[in-house]
Amino acid sequence: MAHRYCLTLDLKDDPELIAEYTRYHQKIWPEITRSIRDSGVENMEIYLRGTRMFMMMDVGEGFSFERKAELDRSNPKVREWEKLMWKFQKPLPDAKPGEKWLLMEKIFELER
Repeated sequence: MAHRYCLTLDLKDDPELIAEYTRYHQKIWPEITRSIRDSGVENMEIYLRGTRMFMMMDVGEGFSFERKAELDRSNPKVREWEKLMWKFQKPLPDAKPGEKWLLMEKIFELER
């Protein structure tokens, strides 16, 4: 059974940086797409409102954030991408040092 995670992160409040960040995400590097899929992510969407981003990840049964982090650390292209993305991103006030995307807590689901 697939599972959905929702995460959030802010961008720096600079219209030019936000536009550049958006351009990068219109065609992400193929190595990044492959890395995301290889970690067990089946679908990923990112939404932007002002400087606030919201990401939804639908993941397969074997997915874990620990495994994804391990795969990311061992992939030079992912490390390069993440370093580049820090140019645009700003951690949330409650983020620990080095943390980027933070999990959101689901507080409501419309009954079927």
